[in-house]
Amino acid sequence: MTDVFAPAQLGPVRLRNRIIKAATFEGATPQALVTDRLIEFHRRPARGGVGMTTVAYCAVSPEGRTDRHQIWMRDEAVPGLRRLTEAVHAEGAAVSAQIGHAGPVANAASNRLPALAPGRFPNPLGTRMTRAATVDDLDRVVRAHAGAARLAVEAGFDAVEIHFGHNYLVSSFLSPRLNRRRDSYGGALENRARLALEIARAVRDAVGDRIAVTAKLNMDDGVPGGFWLDESVRVARWLEADGTVDALELTAGSSLLNPMYLFTGDAPLREFAAQFPPPLRWGVRAAGGAFLRSYPFEEAYLLERARQFRAALDLPLILLGGITRLETMEQALAEGFAFVAMARALLREPDLPLRLRSGARSLCVHCNKCMPTIYRGTRCVLAAG
Repeated sequence: MTDVFAPAQLGPVRLRNRIIKAATFEGATPQALVTDRLIEFHRRPARGGVGMTTVAYCAVSPEGRTDRHQIWMRDEAVPGLRRLTEAVHAEGAAVSAQIGHAGPVANAASNRLPALAPGRFPNPLGTRMTRAATVDDLDRVVRAHAGAARLAVEAGFDAVEIHFGHNYLVSSFLSPRLNRRRDSYGGALENRARLALEIARAVRDAVGDRIAVTAKLNMDDGVPGGFWLDESVRVARWLEADGTVDALELTAGSSLLNPMYLFTGDAPLREFAAQFPPPLRWGVRAAGGAFLRSYPFEEAYLLERARQFRAALDLPLILLGGITRLETMEQALAEGFAFVAMARALLREPDLPLRLRSGARSLCVHCNKCMPTIYRGTRCVLAAG
């Protein structure tokens, strides 16, 4: 049996174990730059035993942020990012930067820039219409990913994770529901996947084998007419054939249309509504259930879908989705998954990997009440202190 806590190779990087802290938006960058709070957010799980922690979300351009408070990768951000990577390395862990472009999930009003998308449609996060990305826009976005990856190397990151999920820009192009284009980026899957493949190639060419490159890929969007498993497996095979990524982290859901499909469990509607002033608060409470739908929680809820990718690929895969027990991690590794990723449980207990090793159980109850805390600093509302 593969040991969860044994060192493992991720591309050119040696991780001390097979547990990765998944990207969780930290809500800790009010000036779009690294803060001491952000450093401590990642120092805690590094000290607590993860093999690698993932910084989320580092946009590749200003309009690619979900709001203007997020980091975007530019020279000004590098000194702070370097302080962060040094702090994580001092605790013995590796660190990855999640890079990407939010596309239609970007808050155009907050960013004061148009939200790019495959076409023109309402952007609920910014109460504006998206702007259909031109080919020149897409060329610029591809180059911006390469530039962001180079800055990640300069800042001392061990890996970059390219965001191809949740109906962010690349994911929206993959979706037949959102992508109705008739040019070389629309229609057949080969065209809808073009942006993903171009970005992966640009990032790999930018970093070579200096750091690991992973991609977070939607298995399905969780909405009618959206991206689905059969197409996602084909895209994963193309990424594998291109040799541009060292591993895939498999995810699901749409931040634009169905976010709870990723998280599962209770939808914290009341807590989300409390983050807004009246009368918007009342509107969220009255109509938010149509957007924040509840799905039954079960541990490793993405495993059944992820097995189809494991059967179709030789590429290392990272299993995500409500994983909190050592037995579940061992099962995933026994089935051929290379790594497991955790997020919410590490908010409750940043030292959970060390505790699992000594026989403890996770205290996370999957209430999802951590989700609305992103507006004032992501945290577990049940954790002491």
